[in-house]
Amino acid sequence: MGRIAQLLDRWHLRKVQGRWSEAVGEASKTEAFAVRALRNEARSLRRRIDRVIHAADERLTLPLLRAGLPRAPLGTDWAWRADVWRGTVPQQGAIAADKRTQISDDLALYHDCPLGEIALRQLRNKDESDRAPFGLVLEVFGFRGSFLSLACNLPAVSVEGLKARHLIRLDAVIDADRPLKAFARLNIKHGPNVAQLVQELPQDGRGKLVEFDLAYAKIDETRIERAWLDLIFNDAGQTRITLRDLVVSRRPRAEA
Repeated sequence: MGRIAQLLDRWHLRKVQGRWSEAVGEASKTEAFAVRALRNEARSLRRRIDRVIHAADERLTLPLLRAGLPRAPLGTDWAWRADVWRGTVPQQGAIAADKRTQISDDLALYHDCPLGEIALRQLRNKDESDRAPFGLVLEVFGFRGSFLSLACNLPAVSVEGLKARHLIRLDAVIDADRPLKAFARLNIKHGPNVAQLVQELPQDGRGKLVEFDLAYAKIDETRIERAWLDLIFNDAGQTRITLRDLVVSRRPRAEA
């Protein structure tokens, strides 16, 4: 039965491949409304294929680097890293000319520089000390803006059961070609309000670790909707920033 299922899967795959090979010709000849529907179908399929490739890359590259999530403190109930550090993303390089550049489903770059001289690309980490299989490089040339930040949308599971007694931890590996001042800002939307906690990243060493104590956030635990993290760089002009890894985790505060 297993061999029959494999043969059926292969037959079905060949049919799908044939259908999309024919669609290439259809796109240049059919009516606009049909082409629009075909394009939407193709984009939907591409997103699913990209997710499969990303999951496969993550699975196949982790053993090579012995990479995984960093050792978490006792009591950690959730830990996560964004897609760009786990596997290849569809757009591996871009010029961030616009104020917002989407890098992956969970990560975007924001800035207000009118020059648009910011390049970003994903790279393959090669050292075990980098921890993650992939990294993200930001190359900032002329910069006349007031802010440059990465916004990382945390998954829905990050706020499931989230309480004021939780600590949120950011654990990153960052290389820069000169000393750089950076801040991490945790944002939690609860009802119509957004609570914000800000921590300055350590400037010494490449390992950066900060924690946010939600006891100071004054959140309504019953109305928490979502959370995201901003990584903000000050005076980033003429700087190459390589984010080798970025992991977010949470744990309940130890009871007194």
